[in-house]
Amino acid sequence: MSETKRFKSIGKNAIREDAFDKLTGKAVFGADVKVANTIHGVMLRSPHAHAKILSIDTAEAEALDGVYAVVTAEDFPELGYDLPGHISRDNIARRKVLYHGHGVVGIVARTEDIALRARELIKVEYEKLPHALTLDDAIAEDAPIIHDHLKHEGDSEGRPSNVYEKIERTYGDPEKGFAEADVVRERTYFTPFIHQAYIEPVVCTASYSANSQSTIWTTTQGHFQIREFVAKMTGMTERDINVVPTEIGGGFGGKTMPYLEAIALMLSKKAGRPVKMRMTREEVLRCAGPVCSAKVRVKIGIKRDGTITALSGHMLYDSGALPGVPASSGVRNIFTAYDVKNAYIEAYSVVTNKTRSRAYRAPGGPQACFAMESLLNEVADEIGMDPIEVRLKNAIRDNGENISKMPFKEAGLVKCLEAARDSDHYQSELKPGCGRAVSAAYWFNAGGISAATVTLHKNGYVSVTTGSADLSGTRTTLAQIAAEAFEVPVEQIHAEVADTNHVGFTGVSGGSRTVNATGQAVNFAAIEVIEQMKQRAASGWNVTPDDVQWKEGVAINSKNPDETLTIGQIGDSAAATGGPISSSSSVNIPGGIGPCFAVHICDVEVDKETGKTKLLRYTAIQDAGLAVHPQMVEGQMQGGAVQGIGWALNEECIYNADGVLQNPGFLDYRIPLASDLPMIETIIVEVPNSMHPFGVRGVGEAPIIPPLAAVGSAISNAIGAPVTELPASPPRVLSLTLSAEAGQQQEKVA
Repeated sequence: MSETKRFKSIGKNAIREDAFDKLTGKAVFGADVKVANTIHGVMLRSPHAHAKILSIDTAEAEALDGVYAVVTAEDFPELGYDLPGHISRDNIARRKVLYHGHGVVGIVARTEDIALRARELIKVEYEKLPHALTLDDAIAEDAPIIHDHLKHEGDSEGRPSNVYEKIERTYGDPEKGFAEADVVRERTYFTPFIHQAYIEPVVCTASYSANSQSTIWTTTQGHFQIREFVAKMTGMTERDINVVPTEIGGGFGGKTMPYLEAIALMLSKKAGRPVKMRMTREEVLRCAGPVCSAKVRVKIGIKRDGTITALSGHMLYDSGALPGVPASSGVRNIFTAYDVKNAYIEAYSVVTNKTRSRAYRAPGGPQACFAMESLLNEVADEIGMDPIEVRLKNAIRDNGENISKMPFKEAGLVKCLEAARDSDHYQSELKPGCGRAVSAAYWFNAGGISAATVTLHKNGYVSVTTGSADLSGTRTTLAQIAAEAFEVPVEQIHAEVADTNHVGFTGVSGGSRTVNATGQAVNFAAIEVIEQMKQRAASGWNVTPDDVQWKEGVAINSKNPDETLTIGQIGDSAAATGGPISSSSSVNIPGGIGPCFAVHICDVEVDKETGKTKLLRYTAIQDAGLAVHPQMVEGQMQGGAVQGIGWALNEECIYNADGVLQNPGFLDYRIPLASDLPMIETIIVEVPNSMHPFGVRGVGEAPIIPPLAAVGSAISNAIGAPVTELPASPPRVLSLTLSAEAGQQQEKVA
């Protein structure tokens, strides 16, 4: 933490800008938007997992008193199969439905109750088709083809396939590397569909205007992306639409794409009134972007001294009904933490008849690293070496270049591992019969396009306007960055999120990019405002701007240090000295310039009579580069760990043979409760990122990656059997325990 001592605002726990409004209920979330004359829309959704739509009859529904309009896919332009085209088909079915719950008809009425009654009057005739629900179903030779236009690039005949993407990488000589190993082990691991389980359901309000801009208010992680895709889906131009982001009650990657916005806007166009639409909790869990399942086979070759000689990974990712699964992230993450010269990786993306998967924090990473880190723990035990020491032996280091050919100028993995090894947790004694395990993770951290406008007002008050949706208090951290540039208290800075009309294009808030990319835009704009203030001061003193120093919010004449102007004085006189003082800046930051690492330690106790797992202690260690707001960094680490723990222990989307989700509610979809968890201990490691003016790295995604293997391996160590399938629910753990005990009994008899 010593690196933060040179800063005045950064590294301090400033009061969050959004705290008061959220605590008092004043904050405006999606459901709180009120527009005069608003009417209410609902969706009719498919009762089948895969079926042709033969006919849709809405006449009786439209005749119901209070119904204003209906829309089907025929009301939208026919798009190709680029990304927006896929999104369009995900929002509303065209010609056939692809999963249970797929939207078919949108209805809008005076009240939600009337709209729901009208929905019951719509008649849709279907022709059921065979469906593929699992990865194994979808890749079978006789699998029903979900999309005729998708081709498997490995098929020389170019036949349609459910396998639509293959990524293959070879580094060094894997065969030679495995031949040099003393121990070679291989296992296959499985993770299910799960959901981000954000608390606020999907909701939006749309108001169409034929003569000026149409407006959409929505809970989203990326309102510029919503504008772009809705424009394409409705046949409008981006100039025609302004998107206003509301406060967002959780997203975690699941609210980066449109769900209802285009439908609400088209209903508003047909009805001539503003339209509000919101998903029920059941609709959210059925239809709003769960996380892809994956089947991952890993092979490790290792010497007795702990040197990994070769790695091999084979990954299948289930994207649900439409393309978009992050297989590339799995490839990029599975082995990247380690300096291994010989490796082979192949990954396949597969469509199935389940709702399209969406991002969840580090998309693709947890599934891949669950397999790698679990097997690494197993081989470390086999060669009799401490699992942290095995990782230290092979960890990527400063200026290293690993199998992904990504150079690491500063790599914080070693410091994270050392912090874990030396922690009170790892040094503490473990109760007999319990299990302890560690897991490491790498995340590349995104960059991308961000814009910011910084404006000086009277009394030295500064406003910071950005286009980054605030998911976790980032308005406060961006205000801290501006305060640091101006060298003034953070209380003088107000940061806000603007709509698409009032700030430059900004990418989604995701990929751990906000403080990295948008923070740099804020810093550059603030520096330009300081230059303008120096020019104003220089003009009054009849010196050059180079003769003006800026220190602690004050302009100082270096030729006559008695002459000073505070930021407040410059702001007060701006109108008389040339007009408003403001600057806008935009950046396009390359991805991967601030990669980070995390290491987690987990202790568990397993009830061998029921299979129930109790977490005894959990510690998350992570390289933040520089923690702009340490409390919020800790919160990100704890939140990601808890979500990963839920993934490891309880969470899964359970489908029946007809493709119907069986647990579409929080009573049956089991997320961790406070009573399930110990306090998540945190250790912030700071290895400054030289590619960021303040050394920042992203912190939001890495903490969800290690828990799957940390929890799974801790359970394995407690029961004496490998956990290869998640969630490690009580029935599954009990089955593993009984099998392990039966095996031990047979060994004794033999």
